Amino acid sequence: MEGVSNNSYIDGMKWKKDEGAEYADPDEQQKLEQEDFFKLLTEQLNMQDPSKPVENDQMIAQMTSFTMAEGITGLSERFDQFAEDMTSNQALQASTMVGRKVLVPTDQANLEEGAGVSGMIATPQTAQNVKINIKDSSGAVVKTLNLGDMPEGTKEFEWDGTTTTGEQAPAGNYTFSVNATVGGQTEELPLQMHARVQSVSTGGERGVVLNLKGLGGIKLSDVSEIS
Repeated sequence: MEGVSNNSYIDGMKWKKDEGAEYADPDEQQKLEQEDFFKLLTEQLNMQDPSKPVENDQMIAQMTSFTMAEGITGLSERFDQFAEDMTSNQALQASTMVGRKVLVPTDQANLEEGAGVSGMIATPQTAQNVKINIKDSSGAVVKTLNLGDMPEGTKEFEWDGTTTTGEQAPAGNYTFSVNATVGGQTEELPLQMHARVQSVSTGGERGVVLNLKGLGGIKLSDVSEIS
């Protein structure tokens, strides 16, 4: 009959759940430790057929297999702990960034009351007639910044927060777009904006996430610069 053994020791090692008993992890109750393995090996030697004893190489192979399995399990546990420590260390380092500004790949910026915003433009070659259009949440252009010609590379820019009429723009999110003439053709250049870090989140598939004021979360690995 299935599940029945003639060996009392082996039967005694089977996990038996008492009625009414609760276990947090049944798999842990059925795990064989190194001591259990050697007890099973000893029992196997005692029960072997004297006319067909276990060969030395078979015994060594069994011991080696168990040792390798135990080593792999231990290595996996240490790796998990290492990954957890790395995440905790990243979170601790990221927490020091709260209140500071970071440069991130986005075309939006949060304008704080009485302040301005800044960013960075990149061009693969010399660009002429570089212009930055700034739009509010409704899509209306509130101001255009004329930067003239720009050599290959990156260039920082700043908007003081005023509109075309010279009035202070209300606080909130604004969208930026950069147009320039590159190689005789009009192109839109990539840009990055500075944003203020409000808090730090950990866990999940994204790992350490910086929560930016008005812009939501961004992965720590996407940050280009810390001000």
